[in-house]
Amino acid sequence: MLEKKKQRKLSNAQIIALGFFLMIFVGSVLLSLPVATKSGQGMAYIDALFTATSASCVTGLVVADTFTNWSLFGQLIILTLIQVGGLGFIIIGVYVALLFKRRVGLRTREAIQESANTLEIAGVIRLNRKIIQLTLSFELLGGALLACFYAPRLGILKGLYYGIFHAISAFCNAGFDLNGYVEPYSSFAAMEGNGLVILTLVGLITLGGIGYIVWDDLIRHKWHFSRYMLHTKVVLSTSAILVVGGTLAFWWLERQTTLANMSPWEQFLGALFSAVTPRTAGFNSVDTAALSDGGKILTMLFMFIGGSPGSTAGGIKTTTIAVLFLEAFAIIRSTHGTNVFGRRLHQDIIQKASVIFMINLTLALGAAILILGTQPTLAMSDVLFEVFSAIGTAGMSTGVTRSLTGVSKLIICFLMYCGRVGSLSFALVLAGKKEPPIQYPAGNMIVG
Repeated sequence: MLEKKKQRKLSNAQIIALGFFLMIFVGSVLLSLPVATKSGQGMAYIDALFTATSASCVTGLVVADTFTNWSLFGQLIILTLIQVGGLGFIIIGVYVALLFKRRVGLRTREAIQESANTLEIAGVIRLNRKIIQLTLSFELLGGALLACFYAPRLGILKGLYYGIFHAISAFCNAGFDLNGYVEPYSSFAAMEGNGLVILTLVGLITLGGIGYIVWDDLIRHKWHFSRYMLHTKVVLSTSAILVVGGTLAFWWLERQTTLANMSPWEQFLGALFSAVTPRTAGFNSVDTAALSDGGKILTMLFMFIGGSPGSTAGGIKTTTIAVLFLEAFAIIRSTHGTNVFGRRLHQDIIQKASVIFMINLTLALGAAILILGTQPTLAMSDVLFEVFSAIGTAGMSTGVTRSLTGVSKLIICFLMYCGRVGSLSFALVLAGKKEPPIQYPAGNMIVG
């Protein structure tokens, strides 16, 4: 009997998956209430479900403009889902328990480790406290800076609310905004040349997307790069390459289209924001639908990569793409193992990176085929952009979201859910019981 009870216990991955499911359900019910909309007529449940999924999975895809459609109650529900979904309900729940002097057992510590995606269980309680404290500090600082822009235009109280809302949305890489008061669905296009707004958002997005374990390493070792963990070195290096390389690439691709007729400073801000926000914040300061074909491809690539492990960002993660490139270079150069920063990567890390890449790519392309089969009138480029945005929890769109049917919306909801929970984690949850460790005879085949 005891053995059977042990077998029925949910794994940490199953707890996280179930927790997000319940959070989405509760959020969808609240958002479907008449009081949640400005019209007082309520929202169709499928649209409330879509919005709750997008907020909980910190994506930012919307079927209705957040400012125009949702009342203050609805906006606060969305903001709560963003904050809990971004940090993770386990991390927030444990922090509340610690405030009430509750004891945290080994099982809970393991759940924190899974939620924060840390390398070891030692020190997870200290890290949990640090995550909450630093998050609130970053969000309050970012909110105060953004309020300096909004307060003179909207008044002090409304300016503070808008500043805090966008700071939380940016830090959690959520992509929801209230700038519909300027023009619905405009995001930050009206602030394209405002350095205070754009650079504050870039800072918040970057801090939220590098990962909690990297924060801890940076705090402990300050500017001593040689003392950082291998994980931190790879995250920082890959992130720097993507930001710098992405800024230059976006400027080169968009200099004659969306960045044309701008001053050099505005072009720099536009290119920088276009390089940072697809990974996976979901804001935009230039018209996404007006991007050149090259700009759209680059944006889809960045949405697919996303942020770093153990962060508020989605995507396959910077470390995954780094490992795949390092493995490719190692094979081409015929080196002994895959090496980086004087260390050799374990084979299981390489295998995991390959599986994550293939699962996410398969989900995105499979979803695109299903949506195009359901709605053949939609442009393939728009659908591909939408599915890569959903699986990467990026939230950027060319405007096709509002044209999706109920079936297509459910497909996008599934992608957002997998993107936030983790496609590999979701696959493991579905896989259930592990097979016994049987090794079959080796076989040969030709590839490439």
